[in-house]
Amino acid sequence: MTSRTPREPRLRLVPQNAPQRAPVQRRTGERRRTPRPPKGVLPPERLARQARELLADAVRVAHWAREAGLSPEQDAARAAGELGMSTAELRENWSRARLAGLLEIDGEDGAVSAGWRLRAWERDDTAALRGWVALFDAWCLARPAPPDADPSLVTDVVAAMPQLLSVMRLSEGPVTAAGLIDLMRRRVAELRAERPDGAGPDTPAPEPVEPPEAEDRATTAERVRLLGWALDALSSVGALTLHARGDRPARARLTDLGSWAMWTKLEQICVAAQSPAGNIEQSAVAMLRGCANLTPGPARAEYRAWLAVRPTAPAVDELLAAAKGEDALIRGLAFQALRVVGAPASEAVRAVVDDPVLRPYALLWLADHEGGDPRETAESSLGVLNRQEATWLWVDTASAAQEHGAERLLLDHLDTAPQPNVAELVDEIRICGHPRTVQVLLALAAVHPDQTVAKRVRRAAFQVHSGGA
Repeated sequence: MTSRTPREPRLRLVPQNAPQRAPVQRRTGERRRTPRPPKGVLPPERLARQARELLADAVRVAHWAREAGLSPEQDAARAAGELGMSTAELRENWSRARLAGLLEIDGEDGAVSAGWRLRAWERDDTAALRGWVALFDAWCLARPAPPDADPSLVTDVVAAMPQLLSVMRLSEGPVTAAGLIDLMRRRVAELRAERPDGAGPDTPAPEPVEPPEAEDRATTAERVRLLGWALDALSSVGALTLHARGDRPARARLTDLGSWAMWTKLEQICVAAQSPAGNIEQSAVAMLRGCANLTPGPARAEYRAWLAVRPTAPAVDELLAAAKGEDALIRGLAFQALRVVGAPASEAVRAVVDDPVLRPYALLWLADHEGGDPRETAESSLGVLNRQEATWLWVDTASAAQEHGAERLLLDHLDTAPQPNVAELVDEIRICGHPRTVQVLLALAAVHPDQTVAKRVRRAAFQVHSGGA
C-alpha cells in the first residue's frame, strides 16, 4: 500500500493568472538550458571515473562497514587486517566515506547501513560526483586544522578559500604561493570589515586594515601556515595539486575535478546574479519568497546559487531558522532548499526532529536522504509519519495556500489527506494542535461545493475557536 501523504505536497501554493504564467514559463525554459562547460572541463563520465578512483579505498571501507553493520572503529584491528590497511589509513578512509555520504549511521546504536550513493556508486555517475563534491565541501573536516592554531584565524581562512579557489579557476593555470598569500590577506581583511561581531551603538568602528608591510610577523607566519594547511587539505581530497618547497607552499593548481566543481559553483552564482529578484544577496527568507513563483527546476537552481556563495553550516542554520517562522510556505520551501544541500545538512536536520513545528518536515527529509521512498517499505500507509504528524503536515500545507491567496486549491489538496473522507479529516484536524486550524477549516468550508459538508466544517471551526469538544 502506498501512502496518500506525499513527501513533497502537490499543492501549488501561489496561483498564477495567464499574464503571470507566460513570463515564468519563458524564464523556466531559459534556465533549463544546461550551460556548456568551457574548454578544459572534462565530460561527466570522465570526472566520475576520477572520483571513483580517488574514493576507491573509502568505498572499500564503506562496503566493509555495511556488511559488518558497524563502524570499523569499533573493531579497528580486524577491519584493518581484512582491508589490508594500516589503522591510520583505515580511520582516514572511514572519515572520507562518511563525509562523502556513502553511509547512514543510526545515532542511537551506531548501526551502519548503505546510503543511496554507495548503492548506486558503480552504475550512476551522478552518485559518484555528488559523493566527491560532498567530500570537497567538507575539506576542512577531512584534514582538521592544527590543534594549536588560532580558531578565529582558522575560521577566516576557511571562509576565504572559496574566493581563492575561484581565482584559481579563472586563472586556468597554477597560482603562486605569493599570489595566494596576498589574496588570503585581502579576503580576510574584507571578511573582518564586513563582520558585525555583535556590534552595537557603543561598539567602536573596526580599525583600518594595515598594509602587508605593517602586519605583525607572527600573524603573517601563522596565516602562511594555515594557508598551507588549507591547500594540503584540498589536495588530500583531490581538488588541487600542490607543489611545495620544504614546509612552505610554492604554487597550486586545480585538478580536473576541482576545476569542474568551481566552474559549477561560479555558474550557479552567475545564474542567481541574473535573476530579477537578486536572490544571491538576500536573506534565506527573502530568497525563498523570491522562489515561490518558480517551478521546481528553476527554484533548485536558485537554491544552489544561494548556497554556493555561503559556508554550508551557517546557510543550513539560516534555512532552518526561516523554517521555524510562522509562514508555512517558507517552511516548505526551506526544506526543499535543504534537499539541495544533501548530506552536510543531516546533523542539523536531526537536531530539530523534536521541534513540533519542524518534526514532520525533518522526518520526511531524513527518510528521503537515506534513500528510497519510505512509503514503499513502511508497514504503515503513512510511511515515516504517524497519523497526527501527517495531519499536522496537511494542515500546515493547507495554511500556506490559505495565507497566500490560493484557498480554492484546498479542494485539490483534499486528495492528499491521510484520512479517507472529510468527516474523519475534520475530526483529526481539530485535535492535531496546529495554530492555524481555525483558518484552514474556515477556508475549506468556504470553497467546498457540498453545503452539508461545508456546514459541518464551519461548526468544527467554531468549536475549535471557542475551545469546545
